[in-house]
Amino acid sequence: SSFLPAGRLWEDLASREGGCLGPGLRIQGSGPTLDMPVPSSFNDVGQDRQLRSFVGWVWYEREVTLPQRWTQDLGTRVVLRIGSAHYYAIVWVNGVHVVEHEGGHLPFEADISKLVQSGPLSSCRITIAINNTLTPHTLPPGTILHRTDTSKYPKGYFVQNTNFDFFNYAGLHRPVLLYTTPTTYIDDITVTTSVDQGTGLVDYQIFAQGSEHFQLEVRLLDQEGKVVAQGTGCRGQLQVPNAHLWWPYLMHEHPAYLYSLEVRLTTQTAAGPVSDFYALPVGIRTVKVTERQFLINGKPFYFHGVNKHEDADIRGRGFDWALLVKDFNLLRWLGANAFRTSHYPYAEEVLQLCDRYGIVVIDESPGVGIGQEESRVWAGRWDGEREREKWLSRVLPGLTSLCLLPSVDRTLIAHTKALDPSRPVTFVTNSNYEADLGAPYVDVICVNSYYSWYHDYGHLEVIPLQLATQFENWYRTYQKPIIQSEYGAGAIPGFHQDPPVMFSEEYQKALLQQYHMVLDEKRKNYVVGELVWNFADFMTDQAPQRVMGNKKGIFTRQRQPKAAAFLLRERYWKLANDTQRPPAARGSQCLESELPLTKRW
Repeated sequence: SSFLPAGRLWEDLASREGGCLGPGLRIQGSGPTLDMPVPSSFNDVGQDRQLRSFVGWVWYEREVTLPQRWTQDLGTRVVLRIGSAHYYAIVWVNGVHVVEHEGGHLPFEADISKLVQSGPLSSCRITIAINNTLTPHTLPPGTILHRTDTSKYPKGYFVQNTNFDFFNYAGLHRPVLLYTTPTTYIDDITVTTSVDQGTGLVDYQIFAQGSEHFQLEVRLLDQEGKVVAQGTGCRGQLQVPNAHLWWPYLMHEHPAYLYSLEVRLTTQTAAGPVSDFYALPVGIRTVKVTERQFLINGKPFYFHGVNKHEDADIRGRGFDWALLVKDFNLLRWLGANAFRTSHYPYAEEVLQLCDRYGIVVIDESPGVGIGQEESRVWAGRWDGEREREKWLSRVLPGLTSLCLLPSVDRTLIAHTKALDPSRPVTFVTNSNYEADLGAPYVDVICVNSYYSWYHDYGHLEVIPLQLATQFENWYRTYQKPIIQSEYGAGAIPGFHQDPPVMFSEEYQKALLQQYHMVLDEKRKNYVVGELVWNFADFMTDQAPQRVMGNKKGIFTRQRQPKAAAFLLRERYWKLANDTQRPPAARGSQCLESELPLTKRW
């Protein structure tokens, strides 16, 4: 296979009206255009205030020169792959409609071979129209509010309303690629793992397209490149004696061990044998949930981590390798072993890096803000979204839980488990424990609470009682392990006040300390994790209660630490020493050898 990035600068045109360009037409000359980097959100790149809050259609276009082999070899399949386009996308190649896609957080692709192999041209013009409008029929949902008072608003004026607390960034957020395969090719690989008395079991299923006549060879290589197991055919089991298991960061002296599953498909053609090849990182691990514990490879695992957002200055929600690696270095510095992809599926590259770094992931659907009305709308549409997300989760060892975030019920949870029975399912709730519709059917209960922030303002002294009561009520009712999936307080960096007051760094730190006292007591019993809200400050819609975004991050939006970051760093490394090492090994030495933490906690 060959890859050709179609990124860098695209032409961008914003228009309230949709429509079709048609063959031979271009966005150039259709109106003012703006050079637009891909991947990125379009909102913060320019200086146009109207573009930042724009709702409607935007048009992207770029012309790409293709290698000669791609356009002349009819045995080559040419594919256009779009990492994500928020929210609804229509795609043309050389003015010909090729694909449409709904949903702003998952990849999609189209076979464009016939369009680029049908004439003498060695280039292809890619045009993508994207509409970011959110309605009760979208995930996440929203509403369009039309302002009809002409004494206050121009004719036709409307605003986009949402029921979530992050900015609705839009555009081509993830890489756009052109790639090739043979006409008979590997389409998909599903891997599940288990362990039997030290022997790793890797069950695989391979899906091929293009022909029914082919051979498949499968090999599993260790990190030294040695073949440890091999097989043939579309389905099978590889057995790995004395397997190296995939362990989370700080849970083992050699975490995140990944094998390489190599699949080679060979088919016979008139020109001779042709092969397609794919190498897939595979971690061998088990996940199990009991009444009081979350077990990875049979050992208790305690989530100490963060909630995140795909959000940064200028690029908005656009994928950026430098930013991603910085974030992972901060996670390791912090001693975090997990995060939740609030409030949507993240880029595949993020999940793949989690596997490499040993970070456990709670992967969340984009259903934030779904109420009763939206639940009725989406009752018949949820299958497709979960199917696509299952496709992303088939081979990721760090992905230990699938998380739903609508008003959930028994049917939806059962359907999710049927799509991916290998992982526990949870959803995030802040509702009344007695009336909750989903808690009886999930594997782990995730509870959000913001004591002494959204009520009892400034009264930190009430947190221990209220938090202890929360945990006791949920556990007494459902007898399932609990994760404190959100907690925190806003802090404007550089604001200091002692005694602590709201929005100061001291208040954020003191509030977390009050939570930690109760968490330390309850984690001895049935609390299996804590995820602070949030990893970093992030942008929201403008509102009187939001000072240039949500300030609950323990890092600023520019990834600089607030006082709370140092508090959590000390706590998380202490948790790693207390919970992941056998009792005899606990003591003066911190697990992260490259960090100068040698004191006894």
